[in-house]
Amino acid sequence: MIRVTIEREADGCIRAFTMEGHAHFAKSGEDIVCAGASAVSFGTINAIEELTGVRPNVSLGQDGGYLRCELPKLEEAATAEKVQLLLKAMVVSLKTIERDYGKFIRVTWK
Repeated sequence: MIRVTIEREADGCIRAFTMEGHAHFAKSGEDIVCAGASAVSFGTINAIEELTGVRPNVSLGQDGGYLRCELPKLEEAATAEKVQLLLKAMVVSLKTIERDYGKFIRVTWK
């Protein structure tokens, strides 16, 4: 199972997320749950970098079963708002995958 943990600040803003594990929905190369979760998470990181200029701290595991993204402290309110919107969109997409494939992916808040 893919476990996604979304970490929030006291004010509710998303500060980091971690994805761990493998969906095991289908064999490697045919796993649509893994492909969907990966596309959403990496697409979000790429969008944050490209559209806001913010460079998150990203860590990857060797076997492809681990991704961690931590956001730097953002002083400019407009940039922080854009980053949060992108992260919230990611959560909506991941929750949609979870709704349809809940045996293979779980999204939790911390």
